[in-house]
Amino acid sequence: MNATDATAFIRSIYGAEGFIPLHAPVFVGNEKAYLAECIDTTFVSYVGKFVERFEQAVKDHTGAKHAVACSSGTAALHMALVAGGVRPGDLVLMPALTFVATANAVRYCQADPFFIDTDRRDLGFDLDQLADHLANGTERRADGVYDKGTGRRIGACLPVHLFGHVARLDELVELCAKHGITLIEDSAEAMGSFFKGRHAGTFGRIGVLSFNGNKTITTGGGGMVITDDEAVAKRIRHVTTTAKVPHRWEFFHDELGYNYRLTNVNAAIGLAQMEQLERYITSKRTIAGKYAAFFNEGPYRHFAEPKDCRSNYWLNVLLLPDRSERDAFLAHSNDNGVMTRPAWTLMNKLPMYKDCPALSLEGAQWLEDRLVNIPSTPLV
Repeated sequence: MNATDATAFIRSIYGAEGFIPLHAPVFVGNEKAYLAECIDTTFVSYVGKFVERFEQAVKDHTGAKHAVACSSGTAALHMALVAGGVRPGDLVLMPALTFVATANAVRYCQADPFFIDTDRRDLGFDLDQLADHLANGTERRADGVYDKGTGRRIGACLPVHLFGHVARLDELVELCAKHGITLIEDSAEAMGSFFKGRHAGTFGRIGVLSFNGNKTITTGGGGMVITDDEAVAKRIRHVTTTAKVPHRWEFFHDELGYNYRLTNVNAAIGLAQMEQLERYITSKRTIAGKYAAFFNEGPYRHFAEPKDCRSNYWLNVLLLPDRSERDAFLAHSNDNGVMTRPAWTLMNKLPMYKDCPALSLEGAQWLEDRLVNIPSTPLV
């Protein structure tokens, strides 16, 4: 197995000619019809039936009691952290191996990330490391749990379900409950993924989904907060509409608000996409099965969904022997019109987060050196 073999096999799935993107949006449903209705009715902004219908469709699929559509996954995560009680000066437990938006949303709250290692076996938190730190490196005070090393309060625990894979959430829920820490799930990449029969984002107090253009389903740009907590949903719905107190004509805003609501146009696309979600995931899981069969031996290993997870396989993952092999494969595949990409640079290496507290990140570094995403667009 080498880069030439791997690239050729990807082409055998997606076609021998032309550029093959990493994950392109697919529009095979009612998108055009719903968009035309928005234009015909003139409801194109933040008011309209498609926002409500899209939120209801997400509730129906995930099993969450409440859903609030936002302008982006990052905006949704920002609001989840605010409503979840993260305060200026807090620390938020999160992985160093993630997209930068996770850390950015923490910083929007004037808080800082506290980086935890990633388990190379399932891409979730290194729970042994986290459990040890919570047991020995923190102390309970009247207003929460404090990190002994920094003296700062831990405002939340923020796992990320990388590439649609959901791992050991039952253990993480138990660990957070034991130590009195609010669990907020960054499920931006996990629309349609389940752990032990429950949808990602429904285990913690609050979950967040993303509908960016490259996600399993898209609204062009958008996100969603899901929760069973009615007070949280009500607060987020209020704050994301500039904190305007409802009135037929007066404009009165009772706190700092944000223009974070999803438009009716975006929601119309999202609703049409939700109608095709299971079709997309079925195709993506079929593609993952083909990758798994081909990359089952040799130096390139396909990463399979963790135990008890039904993954959406948003982006398929290959693990290569080392960074040199990784870079050679990335160069060859991209030079030959097959888009592949490495994992993100670890957050603790970025200039704005290099001074944030962190535990040992050996697993995350191991993955950064080896992980490659390969084309995963559904074929429907």
